[in-house]
Amino acid sequence: MLGKINQLIAEIESFTAVTPEEVEQFRIKHLSKKGTIALLFDEFKTVSVDQKKEIGKALNDLKTAALAKVNALKDTLCAMDSGKTGLDLTLPGDLLQIGSRHPLSVVKNEILAIFNKLGFTISEGPEIEDDWHNFSALNFPEEHPARDMQDTFFLEKNPDIVLHTHTSSVQVRDMETHDLPIRLVTPGRVFRNEAISARAHCIFHQIEALYIDENVSFADLKQTLTYFAKELFGPDTQIRLRPSYFPFTEPSAEMDVSCSLCHGKGCNVCKGTGWLEILGCGMVDPNVLELNGIDREKYTGFALGMGIERITMLKYGIKDLRLFFENDIRFLEQFTAAF
Repeated sequence: MLGKINQLIAEIESFTAVTPEEVEQFRIKHLSKKGTIALLFDEFKTVSVDQKKEIGKALNDLKTAALAKVNALKDTLCAMDSGKTGLDLTLPGDLLQIGSRHPLSVVKNEILAIFNKLGFTISEGPEIEDDWHNFSALNFPEEHPARDMQDTFFLEKNPDIVLHTHTSSVQVRDMETHDLPIRLVTPGRVFRNEAISARAHCIFHQIEALYIDENVSFADLKQTLTYFAKELFGPDTQIRLRPSYFPFTEPSAEMDVSCSLCHGKGCNVCKGTGWLEILGCGMVDPNVLELNGIDREKYTGFALGMGIERITMLKYGIKDLRLFFENDIRFLEQFTAAF
């Protein structure tokens, strides 16, 4: 058996290869489960006790020599290939894939750019608010359901400190501190105590706009909304206003846009109506003006607000709101072109 081992060692030491395939064939011949070395280890079981130490050492040396030969040949061939192709193996590996803007950020920036063209400036404020800025200054009655624990995240009670439920709280701060006229757009993250589903989340993003000046009318609001819809969804977009109710506006309305997918003919997205609801709006309630120290006899204004998730879902045909919060690269990389 020692003779077989020495013969294999000599064969291994003299072996050369010029292709990776030859190296792999050599490895299979000697180091696979059915290779020559494995067969010798099976034969080793029959060796007499007085020879086991000597033959066992020789077998281990044989296996070590075979492994070293395979590794050496692979390194040599790899170096030869890199020299032919000009590949520098000392260079760092591939860089990580560069990310892109989140679809919510893309749409938010588009909306802000539209209002910026109309002369609106951006205003931001704190996410933690007191009762006055979040509710009372906006004409919310004491018994209004939005004050209930089911809708609002309360951080403290008596006095109430909450995670703001809308960016209208930022508008209250603006009315308290800004000189008139006011023409502001307020983006931000808001919080409501709702169950998470494909259509709702406890965290979402809003953009609201506020314009207060002398002789501001509902016609000014409608013109602004028409311009906004055509800029965001395309020049053929139509709007319609439906009566609604909000504590801080009177009269109030919901705004729909013509479905950009079916062009008003009716489809699954618009549920056959040809229209898609995107925002709420209205004339600032005179009580809100008075609560915030603005002369209700001299000034009027309009306000509007929309959920960025809602707009983004309509714009890109996204059916599950939860996708915005999962950070799944397969979803996010679809928006690489929208930088």
